Amino acid sequence: MSDRSGFDEYVVRRSPWLLRTAYLLTGEVAGAEDLVQTALAKAWPVWSRIGDDPDAYVRTVLVNTQRRWWRRRWRDEVPADELPDGSVRQVDAMAAVDEREVLWRALRRLTRGQRAVLVLRYFEDLTEAETARVLGCSVGSVKSQNSKALARLRLDASVSPAARMSPSGATGS
Repeated sequence: MSDRSGFDEYVVRRSPWLLRTAYLLTGEVAGAEDLVQTALAKAWPVWSRIGDDPDAYVRTVLVNTQRRWWRRRWRDEVPADELPDGSVRQVDAMAAVDEREVLWRALRRLTRGQRAVLVLRYFEDLTEAETARVLGCSVGSVKSQNSKALARLRLDASVSPAARMSPSGATGS
């Protein structure tokens, strides 16, 4: 895609993938939509120079932008499961939390670096070298963060044994 004419086609074709990746990085729909919009806005001016594989460029912009947002985020606000104001009608929308929600919460307890490695390695199916390139670190760092993240998930009591299986299918010990 050597010119800007392919930008519209790329956005239409890859938006679901971009939104999924952004959601996995941010943990919220609104933040994911903002992240995708920002990444595409950054890609537009340089579209003619990106080359034939814009996914790598846009993926790197997604991760780096999310990192910058994380660093700037106000850290005094802590999300709560229940609203403190009793006058707000609270509805028990979910009697039982499904396995995906439990796993998602466990992923959110990982460090942002560990979560980024897991998202890129197992949801984006990147190699260790590709993940290292996107994150701007060594392959050894990717391996280390991956190992630590999977170990933390295996030890997390809230995650079911089936969900604790490593991506290769072998259970952790």
